Amino acid sequence: MGGTERIGDWPRSVIVVGAGIVGLSTAWFLQERGVEVHVVDRGGVAAGASWGNAGWIAPGLAIPLNEPSVLRYGLRSLLNPAAPLHIPATLDPGLWAFLARFAANCRWSSWSRAVRANLPLNQESIEAYEILGADGPAVSTVAAPITAAFRTPRQAQGLLRELRRLADAGQQVDHTILDAGQVAEHVPLASDALRAGVRIDGQRYVDPGRFVHALGRAVMARGATVYAFEVADVRSDDRKAIVVSRHGTMLSADAVVLATGAWLPRLASRWGVRSRVRAGRGYSFTVPVDRPVPGPVYLPDVRVACTPYQGGLRVAGTMEFRDPDAPAVPARLEAIIASARPLLDGVRWDERTDVWVGPRPVTPDGRPLIGATRTPCVYVAGGHGMWGLAHGPATGRLLAEQITTGKQPTALREFDPLR
Repeated sequence: MGGTERIGDWPRSVIVVGAGIVGLSTAWFLQERGVEVHVVDRGGVAAGASWGNAGWIAPGLAIPLNEPSVLRYGLRSLLNPAAPLHIPATLDPGLWAFLARFAANCRWSSWSRAVRANLPLNQESIEAYEILGADGPAVSTVAAPITAAFRTPRQAQGLLRELRRLADAGQQVDHTILDAGQVAEHVPLASDALRAGVRIDGQRYVDPGRFVHALGRAVMARGATVYAFEVADVRSDDRKAIVVSRHGTMLSADAVVLATGAWLPRLASRWGVRSRVRAGRGYSFTVPVDRPVPGPVYLPDVRVACTPYQGGLRVAGTMEFRDPDAPAVPARLEAIIASARPLLDGVRWDERTDVWVGPRPVTPDGRPLIGATRTPCVYVAGGHGMWGLAHGPATGRLLAEQITTGKQPTALREFDPLR
């Protein structure tokens, strides 16, 4: 793959490192603009956080993690290994440096800034999926409200306060308060313990692994090759970018996009990207159910997300700050089940399949890293936290615009990787 020809002053060829929803969306929108694209990923398509997540395209619930209450909750969770937010005792100085920066950003001013920054991604998220669906993956998204269910109306006030704060920051979320009867209607699996709810309207969901694999096939059908190797280094001479594998294989192009999720710092730090990205690992599994649910269910008090999936229910939860390549911790899975079991009836927990753990890339200030680095031909796209699936196509669309025009879209200014 040569890297010498250009359209005007902008790249004619791009290598995208990372075959998740962010990387493949970027590749697809670059192809829309006439750019030759190839993709590299050590595990192939959808090998990271893009496969096992809850599948929510939920701009109404894309709430930044750096809320002040999360800091208080996180400090308490240090003594509770079963807590949904888990910070393991470790001597890792990188983790504690990240947590210190995260704590410094757990204030309302920083949270509100992240909300305002994410507004363009939220506003474009569903439209970007529709554009992909018109001429891309033959996998449809499903329009459905997300029902947040609680034990008491008082507990529901926490989410309602968050929605009011989102509105104050500019993001209006259509929602309806539900009583116990309405919760039972919207969530046929709800136990008698769930007595209140909030219906979040205007949302969608998708089978994430199926969608991302279909997007990968669409990108390849347009001429891209997906290379399965681990990138050891990215080099640049300011005219082209060179991607080097651990075994010495080299690919070159006019530009490279680093979209490696929780592994982003390993390649991006040398290009002036100072903001730390850590793996907030999530777990999921699939269970058969006695009664189908019409749409996604959110259990905020235990931080568990449930989505209709292949005739059953995908259950996802926990935020575990651990190395992205560390093995799964069975206790984290058991903690999800223990917290959700009293709230849902008709779920056959012991028949679970598709057990998965994946690292979500979390930034300390609640804003992803999208755009150019200090070297003109190296770009990054990552750090979306729990909302990579929702924001991935919109990210790819905006970044493709920046790469091919040389102009930073206004929507990407708050995501500058060099901040």
